[in-house]
Amino acid sequence: MKRFAVIMGASGEIGQAISRQLAGSGWSLYLHWNTAPVSALVDELTLKHPRQEFIGVQADFAKDDGAGKLAEQVFDAACIVVASGHALVKMLIDTTEDEMDALWRVHVRNPVSAIRLISPFFHRHPKTYVVFVSSIWGETGAALETVYSSVKGAQSAFVKAYAKEMALSGTRVNAIAPGFIQTKMNESFSEEELLAISEEIPLGLGSPQDIADAADFLVSGKADYITGQTLHVNGGWHM
Repeated sequence: MKRFAVIMGASGEIGQAISRQLAGSGWSLYLHWNTAPVSALVDELTLKHPRQEFIGVQADFAKDDGAGKLAEQVFDAACIVVASGHALVKMLIDTTEDEMDALWRVHVRNPVSAIRLISPFFHRHPKTYVVFVSSIWGETGAALETVYSSVKGAQSAFVKAYAKEMALSGTRVNAIAPGFIQTKMNESFSEEELLAISEEIPLGLGSPQDIADAADFLVSGKADYITGQTLHVNGGWHM
């Protein structure tokens, strides 16, 4: 029997890395995207893992109906990974209501609603998993990213509560809090700025594969006595 995982944000660099890692571990995947189609990723994974199934699903989490649009395209799931999202670097005083609403919908409202709508499939499976890719800023807070830090903190709070709610059903719920991961989101930094940040981190800058490895561990069956936790993958930047 195929095991399906839903990867929200599969078009991003971290989402792609998680998708490749979980496919290598035997998962069939629903690959969620919004503006960047995942057809090339679907073709790549299908060629490499022909006995598994890979399905692209489009939904805009910035819209109110994003969760429903995603859920109506999913027909089974034993795992949900939330790797979707966008950053906002602004002082709070300069942040608009629309920007705050968009962050809330993309990072909290639609992912949580999608989990609510997809989780009825969990009863088909003895062990199921939910993993949020959160952020170090949800733990420590970041100046100029106050609202972003807030929604990432909300993800961590959801993980703790939902883990307690779902434990007796066999669902493990955890989060990963990445530190500084080298992705296109950080292209605005100069080489000098990246060097300065790297020097602050004991293990240097991280890669999307570091997050993929953590996600794979949490849904592998080797972490089944872990739930309600946030795994800090930040190279020792925050301890």
